[in-house]
Amino acid sequence: MSEVLVPQPRSRNMGVKRDHQGREKMDGRADKDMPRNAYTSMFESFRAELDEHHDRRMKIGKVSRDVTALSKKIIFSLQRVRKLNQPLPPRIQSDIDDRLKEIAELLATIEGDVAGMNRYRYPLICLEEFVEAISFSHYLQHQKIITFAEAQAALPVNIPLTPSDYVFGIFDLTGEMMRFATAVTALSGSMPGLDAKNSEGRTILNDMQEVSSVLQICPPLGGKPGTYSKKLGIMIEQVLKVERLGYGITVRGNERPKGWMPDMNEPGGGEGYQEDIVMD
Repeated sequence: MSEVLVPQPRSRNMGVKRDHQGREKMDGRADKDMPRNAYTSMFESFRAELDEHHDRRMKIGKVSRDVTALSKKIIFSLQRVRKLNQPLPPRIQSDIDDRLKEIAELLATIEGDVAGMNRYRYPLICLEEFVEAISFSHYLQHQKIITFAEAQAALPVNIPLTPSDYVFGIFDLTGEMMRFATAVTALSGSMPGLDAKNSEGRTILNDMQEVSSVLQICPPLGGKPGTYSKKLGIMIEQVLKVERLGYGITVRGNERPKGWMPDMNEPGGGEGYQEDIVMD
């Protein structure tokens, strides 16, 4: 009787690496038995460099996703504000400070990984979201658009913002301005920026129209092809929605019951009524 060979199980701690065709790759110990020549060490250095690149990219991507999530939480907190051009309520300011501290700690872990040319080698989409969050906070408190220098100063680590980080963040800011204008107008019956003492002041609609005018004549800046034009189209539609909101309040405001709010999902600016708006 022939001898039966029983295959020995692999260690559970050892994964099986395969190539794109499914063939098992040799591990590092087998590499030592491979023939070497004058070019072997050069290609080994290439491999080490690529491994380092992929590890760095995964690390930066993880931090970027976490910073994006924290920036969104800041924006959610800011949308609970109901007054423009005033200091933030203490509870909301405290929440934002805590989030910014977490962002600083996360970005500090990759500060060295995105230094120099690596800043442009690895995309940091989270910085667009960060600019959106701090620019919204700045606008609510001062009714002004944050400048590039102010946005850079607000970044808690030594990572340079790019022009596209700033501009794309301002594009996204207009969406938060639209949502803020819709909620506050429904609750107060007037466009944010107007009050009983100053009915001729600048409204949030005036500010959105000005930002839109500037960005429409600004040349495209970085990012993926088509991103600028896509964000531009979205911003224009957001301004139109707030214009229809202002029209409804100004021209037909006396006919509306308290809590009226236009249906912003209607392409023609159809009108609806919202009764269950709750102030924070």
